[in-house]
Amino acid sequence: MIEFKNVCFTYNGGKELDGIKDINLTIHKGETLLITGGSGCGKTTVTRLINGLIPHFFEGDLTGEILIHGKNISKEPIYQTSNYVGSVFQNPRSQFFNIDTTSELAFAPENQGISISEISERIEKTVSDFNLQPLMDRSIFQLSGGEKQKIACASVSVAESEIIVLDEPSSNLDIAAIGDLRNMIAYWKKEGRTIIIAEHRLYFLRELADRLILMRDGRIVEELPAEKIRNLSVTESQKRGIRPLSIEKLSYLNDYVPHSTSLIKLSDLSYTYKDKIHGVGIHDIKIKKGAVVAVIGHNGAGKSTFAKCLCGLEKKCKGILEVEGKKCAVKKGLNYSYMVMQDVNHQLFTESVMEEVLLSMRDKVNVTDEEKEKQSEEILKSLDLLSLKEKHPMALSGGQKQRVAIASAIAAEKSIILFDEPTSGLDYRHMHKVSDCIKDLSKTGKTIFVITHDLELILHCCTDVIHLEQGRVKDTYSLNKDSTEKLKFFFLNTSG
Repeated sequence: MIEFKNVCFTYNGGKELDGIKDINLTIHKGETLLITGGSGCGKTTVTRLINGLIPHFFEGDLTGEILIHGKNISKEPIYQTSNYVGSVFQNPRSQFFNIDTTSELAFAPENQGISISEISERIEKTVSDFNLQPLMDRSIFQLSGGEKQKIACASVSVAESEIIVLDEPSSNLDIAAIGDLRNMIAYWKKEGRTIIIAEHRLYFLRELADRLILMRDGRIVEELPAEKIRNLSVTESQKRGIRPLSIEKLSYLNDYVPHSTSLIKLSDLSYTYKDKIHGVGIHDIKIKKGAVVAVIGHNGAGKSTFAKCLCGLEKKCKGILEVEGKKCAVKKGLNYSYMVMQDVNHQLFTESVMEEVLLSMRDKVNVTDEEKEKQSEEILKSLDLLSLKEKHPMALSGGQKQRVAIASAIAAEKSIILFDEPTSGLDYRHMHKVSDCIKDLSKTGKTIFVITHDLELILHCCTDVIHLEQGRVKDTYSLNKDSTEKLKFFFLNTSG
């Protein structure tokens, strides 16, 4: 059905890293193909060649043929390709054309000239199949990340695309939303659709993928059939430089234990939103200085609200923060803390990566500009960003932007650093780099809070867990080999 014949592509502007070389590949009708590999390996380029974004949107030097039903789609108008290829992007906001959910579902078939009655029937069927009734007639802007992804997937279903391309669809989702995504993909598979998924996070696709393609430096280096995918061990995944295909076998790998007797204390934390229902209410939390605390919980548990309160972003929050014996109102937490947001686009301000890191050092006294620049380069080097120091932050990939924000956090030298999903969109190697940076920070006495749905990250660098539900502390515990099973039970039970 889909054939790549001796395909090479290099982006204009010399973006050679993400291009592809000598790709020969056949994707069969009804096959679910999983494409993985490190950042820049070329997997996103493959998806763009299938849906026609290359060469019609992303220009460059393309040779070879990409055939769908025998037609070279690089020669076809992109509107024709969209009649049989549907796409779900990493950030679904980038593909919406309407401001309400129902209109968004109707958009593709309207452009295909489908009758109003048939569009209504398709929408009704899709809403029923995916249990989307609570999301209908809603503002796109009021949806959560997981809800937006559901609408993006539903739009593809309503269009009845026979080929569905997904580019890192789970990168910004929590574990419950990943379970919903998996169910949608399973539904399409049962319908006989051809599905191509470029992903770093693999475990939720283990039972769905018919074949896995591993890419490196723009080339296909290995193909694994379904049986091999199901039986691939954690060790075998690590040797290939990819995320595990099973989280049941993951082990606790962090040997660091904070030995400081100094504590970070948070007491009588209270904040309620305007609806008078959602918020947080936490009586007392004590954390050792230098601890790395994973903050977990289901969607809506209050994790992000807790983080914003702790770092002083919610000015109406009440409570007392005590850092190394010094007490202050929690609304003044910015004096002690720095937060790396999940959507780092909101906190990148300058014209270059180097300037972004230097911005966090602006309040340093008795440090020369030369010393600041040297320290910035050391931080960037530790995060594999030094070669990008002159690049504009907004010209970087999602994972690179994430690491720039982390570099800025390191440079700020605050006592408490909060990370909101720091590994979203990161491959195996860069997840480890972030993990190592977090551990290095904790060893210097920084106390780290990590809001994450990445079990692998927690097992690599966290020392403690705070489990929130409905804005309250459900459980707290130190991480070790014994408590790991409790943590894994939460993830396995939530992800389904």
